[in-house]
Amino acid sequence: MNHPDHRDLGRDMRIFATSALVGPGLPLWLPAGAAVRRELEQLAREVADADGCEPVYTPVLGKRSLYERSGHWAKFADDMFPPLGETLPGAEGPDAAPADDPLVLRPANCPHHAQVYASEPRSHRDLPLRFNELGAMFRAERSGVLSGLSRVRQISLDDTHVFARPDQVADEVGRALRSVLRVLEVLGIEADYVRLSGRDGSDRWLGAPEQWAAAEEQLAAVLREVADPAGVAWRPVAGEAAFYGPKLDVQVRDPRGHEETLATVQLDFTQPERFDLAYTAPDGSRQRPVMIHRGTVGAMERMVAFLLEQHDGRLPFWLAPVQVCLLPVSDGDPVVAGAVGAAVDSARQQLRDAGLRVRAEHDGSLGNRVRLARGRRDALLAVVGPREAADGLVAVQDPATGARATLGVGQLAARAAKAAGARAHRLAL
Repeated sequence: MNHPDHRDLGRDMRIFATSALVGPGLPLWLPAGAAVRRELEQLAREVADADGCEPVYTPVLGKRSLYERSGHWAKFADDMFPPLGETLPGAEGPDAAPADDPLVLRPANCPHHAQVYASEPRSHRDLPLRFNELGAMFRAERSGVLSGLSRVRQISLDDTHVFARPDQVADEVGRALRSVLRVLEVLGIEADYVRLSGRDGSDRWLGAPEQWAAAEEQLAAVLREVADPAGVAWRPVAGEAAFYGPKLDVQVRDPRGHEETLATVQLDFTQPERFDLAYTAPDGSRQRPVMIHRGTVGAMERMVAFLLEQHDGRLPFWLAPVQVCLLPVSDGDPVVAGAVGAAVDSARQQLRDAGLRVRAEHDGSLGNRVRLARGRRDALLAVVGPREAADGLVAVQDPATGARATLGVGQLAARAAKAAGARAHRLAL
C-alpha cells in the first residue's frame, strides 16, 4: 500500500524547498508553507495566552559555558554545531588569542529561559511563571538522516518553560497536558497513548534516583487525573526520559503505523539547581523552583510534515494554503472575458477582505486549471462564468467531498470566514 510522503506533497503543494547553497536540513518555507505555519503559530500563541504564558524572545546563540552549565554540552556536544570560531572577534594573525568561551548555536531554548527567570529576584507570590517563545534551536544532524521537514538542522519550536513551586507542579503539568490534548483535537489528530518516560538503571541521568522516583509518581498522578477521564491510554516506559528529568510524551501513529512523539511535558529539577535559580519563600528562606518544559503545537517542521501525510495534503479548511481557487471561464468573446475577469477580481478582493487565502487561476484550459488546483490541494474550487459574473455568484466545489453549491460571493466570503475562524475541518456547502 502506498502511503503519502510529505516530501512529495510538499513539492506538489509548494510548501517548502531546499537549496544546495543554503544546505541540507535547512528547508525554505515557501508562501504556501508559510501560510500553514502561520496558522499553527497563531494556534500556539492562543493556547499559550489562555494558559497565562508570557512571551519572551531570546538569542539563538549563547556562550559555550551556558551549555556546559546546563548540562547540554556534556550530553549533546556531538550533536551540536561546533563553536563559532576559536578566536576572539576581530583577532587575526599569529597573535590572536584563543577564545576561552566561544559562541554556540543553541541546541535547546531552556538555558536562555532560565536566564530570563534569573534576570530579577522572584517571590513565592510570583510563581508560577510561564515563559513562551517560538524559538529556533539547532542540531548538527548527519546528512544521511535528514528528511524533508521531519528531520532538520534548524527546529522551530513552540516552547514554554514554567517555573513553579513544588506544590504547583501537578497543576502545571495537568494544565499543559490538557492543552496538548486540546490542540490535537483541533488539528484532528488522535493521541495513541501518553508515554510516561522515566529513567532506567544506567548512570546517564542527572539528579538523585529518589528525586526521579517522586517526580515520576507526580506525573503518574496527573495522568490518572487527566488522561484517564479523557479516555487516553498511558503507560510507563523506562529509559526514554530527558537527561534532566521524567516527561510525558504524547504518542501518535502516522499513516504507516509508525509511532511518533508530537508533544511533550517534561519535569526538570536539574537546571534550576545548576543555574542556582531561587525564589523567596513565605518564611524568607531561599527555595528552588521546579522547571517544566512544555510544548503544545511542538516543532513546526515535524507538525507540518505529520499533518501533510495524515491528510494526504488535504489539510483542514482553516489550514489550507489556498482556501478558495477562483477559475474564470468565458467563451472567448473579449467583452464577456472582460466582464468575467472583472467579476473574478471583485470576488478575489471580497474574499481577501474577509481574511481568506485566495488564488485566481487564469491560464490554460479549465480542465488543466482544475487539475493544477487539485494537485495543490486547494480547499475550494470556485468557477466564475458569464452567468455567475452577471449575477455576482460563484459555482463552488469541494474536491475532498464532491459537494457543490452556487453561492453569492458575499455569502461564500461570510461562510468561509466563519469556518476558518472556527478552525473547521471542512466548509459545509
